[in-house]
Amino acid sequence: MAITERQQLAYIASQAADARVNLEIETEGMTLNIGPQHPATHGTLRIVVKLDGEQVIAAEPICGYMHRGYEKLAEVRSYPQITTLINRIDWLGSFANEVPFILAAERLMEVEAPPRAQWIRTILFELSRIANISLFLGDMGVQLGALTAVFYAFRDREFVLNQIEAVTGGRFHPNFDRIGGLKDDLPKGWGEETKTALKRLSSFCDQMEDLVLNNEIFQARTRGIGVIPADVALSYGLSGANLRASGVDWDLRRDDPTTGLVYDKVDWKVWTHPDGDSFARYWVRLQETREAIRIIEQLIDGIPSGPIMAKVPRIIKVPAGEAYVETENPLGVMGYYIVSKGDLVPFRVKIRSASFNNVSVASWVLRGAYVPDVISILASLYFILGDIDR
Repeated sequence: MAITERQQLAYIASQAADARVNLEIETEGMTLNIGPQHPATHGTLRIVVKLDGEQVIAAEPICGYMHRGYEKLAEVRSYPQITTLINRIDWLGSFANEVPFILAAERLMEVEAPPRAQWIRTILFELSRIANISLFLGDMGVQLGALTAVFYAFRDREFVLNQIEAVTGGRFHPNFDRIGGLKDDLPKGWGEETKTALKRLSSFCDQMEDLVLNNEIFQARTRGIGVIPADVALSYGLSGANLRASGVDWDLRRDDPTTGLVYDKVDWKVWTHPDGDSFARYWVRLQETREAIRIIEQLIDGIPSGPIMAKVPRIIKVPAGEAYVETENPLGVMGYYIVSKGDLVPFRVKIRSASFNNVSVASWVLRGAYVPDVISILASLYFILGDIDR
């Protein structure tokens, strides 16, 4: 049956009317929960995102699923006992957690660790940095579907953990730092063994540059993605590689010589990147790992002889007062504020951890991102859940 011209016009008019209706209808966006139990959230973190199609229009990080009350637990334990607790805040760089707390307690007691202890502290601090960041360098590839890199990371990270264990007796939780110095001295031959391990880690950095950083897919998924301008990074209190990747040249190891560590005794460089994207954050951490290797090698060659403990009372009783000390930890700035009333236990302890600020910027940086980029952006910010909730 032939269609008349009138029928054709009527059909066109009806289609136009349907189109006008569709344009006028406002559809509701989708709310998507990522976590708290999700294999890509690096722990029990929940991100509530609102979507318009595939694009994020709002994101809210919700913390608190792993809160362990470290600040209150520290107020009912003696100062030597507290290092056992704070080891577990950032569990991938645990020795580094101990250092600012011990330095704050030493400041209250007006005690200074001997030079040899300061050098060993710095060496172990940087070994913790390598153990922490090397896992990130491999794991970032997994977020984009590249599995090989993370196996390399776990393989070579073991060499660093072996050296930490050889000194402290613990791989993840050393509990080795003491007010006034260290628990033990370095074992015989440890320095040369560590240099051998660092050569392995140097090769690992080269492999990560070839496998991940120079990979076309990785660059396509990270360049221009998750850009955080310098002013935004500063306003959210970002620190560490996340801040330096936004072009801010700030590192407490160089800029605060009062931390009680000996970074001023060696030659090294603070790396920054102007782009502020996911690629820049990976690049800065890769260079930071290489610099940590340089620092340790120089410290091993120049480590002074002498005692590893200052004269301190057998039973630690910190004088009344308050002190705050922060250091440039693997994830960024970690600080401890201690208030003492002259007792065996602190009256108050407040912990400023890097991950809380680093994840707080998620609400800003995820806005406008597409769903496939959400996980890679979160991974590039690099946070540890114990470092957020404490």
